[in-house]
Amino acid sequence: MATRKRVRAKSKEPLAEYKSKRDFTRTAEPPGKAVKQTKHALRFVVQKHAASSLHYDLRLELGGVMKSWAVPKGPSYDPRVKRLAMEVEDHPIDYNSFEGTIPEGEYGAGTVMLWDRGTYAAEDGGGEASMREGYEAGDLKIRLKGKRLMGGWVLVRMRRPGRPQWLLIKHRDEYSTPRLDVTKKVLTSVATGRTMDEIAEASRPTPAKKKRAKRPAAKKKRGSKRPA
Repeated sequence: MATRKRVRAKSKEPLAEYKSKRDFTRTAEPPGKAVKQTKHALRFVVQKHAASSLHYDLRLELGGVMKSWAVPKGPSYDPRVKRLAMEVEDHPIDYNSFEGTIPEGEYGAGTVMLWDRGTYAAEDGGGEASMREGYEAGDLKIRLKGKRLMGGWVLVRMRRPGRPQWLLIKHRDEYSTPRLDVTKKVLTSVATGRTMDEIAEASRPTPAKKKRAKRPAAKKKRGSKRPA
């Protein structure tokens, strides 16, 4: 009886899904690549994204890529508030500096603002190993040190079919408060100070200047010479 050979599945490129969704000849988003983890403090960004619906993209550096979640209502400093965070494809590290407008017809078309950025660490002080364990277990406890977001937060994965859905919750600490609606208060880019409208306006292509057609020079009439 013939035995079937077991075919080992090829390891998926870390950013394969990210790259398959984008045409880099049309979008200014970085093609990027996964990088080896270095000893620097791990980075995070939050990007305000006016796609088909406005949301905030939370990205955490882990394993050489940016683990990413779309948070429809954005983060809240109120510990009583649980914000839905839908996990999306990993993004490259250099996406951390992207601010601009993704053109119509491209995945995620719309204006992107760098709303916050900084560094983060495991809340228990266990470093990247602790964050990997927390991510795999669906209970990721972190401390953010950004310009707009600070202190302890947790991402908790829910048991639902389909793409992973998490909850983003603020931990009770010296930064937590029910009185601050940070997404309504902070409306400008942490990098450039621009509003969403200003970013969108700067991304619009300027119309080519119409070249004025040169009029041919008028020919001088030659006067008839009279005989002397």
